[in-house]
Amino acid sequence: MSRRGFLQASSSFLLAAGLPSSLLRAAGSNEYRIIAAPARARLAGRDRPETDVWAYDGTVPGPPVRLRQGEPARLVVENRLAQDTTVHWHGIRLPNAMDGVPGLTQPPIRSGDSFVYEFTPPDAGTFWYHPHANSLEQLGRGLAGAVIVEERDPVAVDRDLLWLLADWRLKDTGEIASGFGNRMEAAMSGRVGNAVTLNGQASETERVRTGERVRLRLINGSLARIMALRFEGHEPVVIAIDGQPCDPHEEAGRILLGPAMRVDVVLDMQGEPGRRYEVVDDFYGGLSYRLTQLAYDPKPPIRDRPLDAPLGLPRNPLPEPDLGTAERHDLTLQGGMMGGGLMAGMGGMMGGEMMKGMMGMGGGPAWAINGMSMTGDGHAGMEPALTFQRGRSVVLILRNQTAWWHPMHLHGHSMRVLSRNGAPVPHRQWQDTVLMAPKDVVEAAFVADNPGDWMLHCHVMDHQMTGMMTVLRVT
Repeated sequence: MSRRGFLQASSSFLLAAGLPSSLLRAAGSNEYRIIAAPARARLAGRDRPETDVWAYDGTVPGPPVRLRQGEPARLVVENRLAQDTTVHWHGIRLPNAMDGVPGLTQPPIRSGDSFVYEFTPPDAGTFWYHPHANSLEQLGRGLAGAVIVEERDPVAVDRDLLWLLADWRLKDTGEIASGFGNRMEAAMSGRVGNAVTLNGQASETERVRTGERVRLRLINGSLARIMALRFEGHEPVVIAIDGQPCDPHEEAGRILLGPAMRVDVVLDMQGEPGRRYEVVDDFYGGLSYRLTQLAYDPKPPIRDRPLDAPLGLPRNPLPEPDLGTAERHDLTLQGGMMGGGLMAGMGGMMGGEMMKGMMGMGGGPAWAINGMSMTGDGHAGMEPALTFQRGRSVVLILRNQTAWWHPMHLHGHSMRVLSRNGAPVPHRQWQDTVLMAPKDVVEAAFVADNPGDWMLHCHVMDHQMTGMMTVLRVT
C-alpha cells in the first residue's frame, strides 16, 4: 500500500472510531427515516433546566445524515409536529421536486404524514438539513441536522469532527422565549439569541491531543447570529466553504460564519500537552464570548511534527461558468431600519402608518429585492424575478443597499464568488450562501444547469419571512 493509501486507511479507521453510531449506521446504506416531533434537551448546561424543543429523532441537533457521493439516497421524513413542515437539504444540488419549499416544489408535509426525499448527491462536502415551513420558529426551536457527503478520496486526518453551532433565546426557566416574528427585530438584525450551543450543548471543553491533525466541519445553524471564530494559538487552514473545496488557505485571524454557512478547516494540534486554548466568537463588538476551549490531553504528542500529507480536497463536478458569454443581472437588496425611520433604498424618510407597513409592523414587508418583496417560506404561484435558459452561464451582481448583514442563499446551485467591492476573491471560492456586509457589492457566477423554480433569499430567517426572498427560474 502506498503511503497516501496507508494514511487514508488509517484516517478512515480513526474517523470511524470517533463517530457516533447514527453516522456509522449509514456506512452501508444511503437510506434514513427521520421523525420531526417535540422533545426535550438540556441546552444551557448540566445544572440548568431542560428545554422543550422540536427535534429530529429526539435530539438537538438531529442525527447527522451521512451519504456517499454519486450514490442514490432515500430519506423518509415523518411529521409528528402539530403543524406542517418540510425539509430543505441545504446546499445539495438536487432535483427541484426534492428541494423542500412548500407550495413551490412540494406540498407541505401535514401533521401525521410523511414525505420521501430521493436524490443522488453529486458533491462531497458538508451540508445540512432544516425546515422550510414556518422556518423561523421551527429552526428556532431546534429542527436542524448535518449532512455529510463523503469524498471518494478523503483528506488524510486523524479525526473528523463536526461542530453544528446554534444560538437560542432562553428564559431563566430554560424555556425558549416566545416572540418569534417580532416585527421591529425583523427590520434590523433578526432574532439573535442569548445562549450558544455546540452540537446542542453549552461546551466547556473539546478534548484534543498534541500532534494530531483534525478536520473540523463548522456549520452555523443560527437564525440570525453571525460568528467570527478565533482559535487561540492555532492556525486553521480553510479547505472547503459551503461544502465546496477551495484552495487551502489560512484566514486572517478569524473564521467568518454567517447563518447557514459551512466552513471546513484543518487544525494541526501543536499546543502544549495539558494546556487549554480558547475558541472565541468576537463578531459583535463588545459582546465577545468563549465558545469552548481546546483541552489538550496531558499525554505526549502522537507525532513530533505536523502530518506530511496534502490538504487539498478533490474538486466536485461543478460546471465552470463561461464569463465571456454569461448573462449579467443586478439584484439589489433593499429595506430595513437605518435609524430615524429611514428605510434603505425604499423611499427615504417615512412617517406614521407607511413606515409601520414597510417595516412589517403592520404585517407588510420590511425588505425587498429589486423593489419586490416575497414574504413567508414559499408558496405556489411565486413569479420568478429572472428566467434563465438551461445551460446558460449567469453572473449575479448582488448589491446590498441596506445597513444590515445578509447571508444570501441560492437553492439548487453553487456560485463561484468572483469579486467583492471590485476586488477579486481569492482561493477559488464556491458558495451557496454568500455573506454580504452593509453596502457590499458581490459578483457571483454559476451555470444555470438545474431546471426548476429556485429560491434566492436571506438566511437571516426574519429577513426572509418579511420580504428578502425571490425566485430564479431555469427552463
